[in-house]
Amino acid sequence: MTVAEQTSSSLAQRVAAAKKRLDEHTREIVQWHFDPKTGCPFWLDYASKLSWDPRREVNCYDDLGKFEPFEDEWLRGGPVRQWVPKGLADRPVFVFETGGSTGVPKARINIDDFRIDYELFSESLSDECFPKGTDWLMLGPSGPRRLRLAVEHLCQHRGGICFTVDMDPRWVVKLIKSGRMDLMYEYRDHVVNQGLTLLRAHENIQCLFTTPKLLEALCDRVSLKRMGIKGVFCGGTQLTAQFHRFAREELLEGAIDFVPTYGNTLMGLACHKPFDPVDNYSIIYHAPSPRAMMEVVDPDNTDQLAEYGALGRTRLTTLTKEFFLPRFLERDEGVRCPPCDRWPWDGIADVRPFSGFAKPIVEGVY
Repeated sequence: MTVAEQTSSSLAQRVAAAKKRLDEHTREIVQWHFDPKTGCPFWLDYASKLSWDPRREVNCYDDLGKFEPFEDEWLRGGPVRQWVPKGLADRPVFVFETGGSTGVPKARINIDDFRIDYELFSESLSDECFPKGTDWLMLGPSGPRRLRLAVEHLCQHRGGICFTVDMDPRWVVKLIKSGRMDLMYEYRDHVVNQGLTLLRAHENIQCLFTTPKLLEALCDRVSLKRMGIKGVFCGGTQLTAQFHRFAREELLEGAIDFVPTYGNTLMGLACHKPFDPVDNYSIIYHAPSPRAMMEVVDPDNTDQLAEYGALGRTRLTTLTKEFFLPRFLERDEGVRCPPCDRWPWDGIADVRPFSGFAKPIVEGVY
């Protein structure tokens, strides 16, 4: 057997093992959420109206296709306590919002998921470029979102102290929609100036989380390399292949590790396939299986996966004891990619806002 054949066989075995783990995890989570003793009021009420019992009929991940797609509106308004599982009812509960650029924002309860998600993500970071014991600057949207607490926990988990500068994306969207671009740029500069003040005052800040547009604005002002930054963790759907190359080669001067991520309040966050020039700077994300899965589906038939290499809409499934979200059609689209050595399940590349919407999504300074 050649080296290539051995590699292919090894990956196939790991793909099969990951699928088995996902199936086992799916059964466990469905049992939890639909058990009258542990499930949340929403799913118990939902099950009472079904002609079938999820605890009996969901035996693997693919069986989640028996559920109708999760509706966006189910998370907008209403009693948020309907999402708190009875098995966790004695725990302190956070509520985090996602979206909010149009209508009532979606709300999701959290207990420990945001900590668990970012502790797992921490394992993917290089100790050389994100040194343990060093401090972080979080420059981006906080407010009702979980991002601020999650990045702060990531920093603390790695032994650091996190400094935070807030950016309100809802205000930015409002400024853009009303055409007040001068105020939008003034607000962006206000946020960047606060970040620079902290970087100059605290020399132990060596790690940075921010969004693509804020990163660019920051690097227009200073050299992050000279400021002592060693690693940049960056999120947002503006992370195109073009920006990826621009960030690595110019903004970060080829000297700072650039770690892109794709995540949200509903899923947590995905890891990117390790940088490989053969991918031509395309960023390929893999969900944190088995806690969540991202699939690329045919926009015209969302029950059908897109072909590898084809563009399709993102379908998200979240599987934790805190939150069960089956087959939710995201506001994003991307290209379906095969499993890789590090993440032996499907990935998604070139993520961007879904082009099938009648109105484009305003992203502001993300």
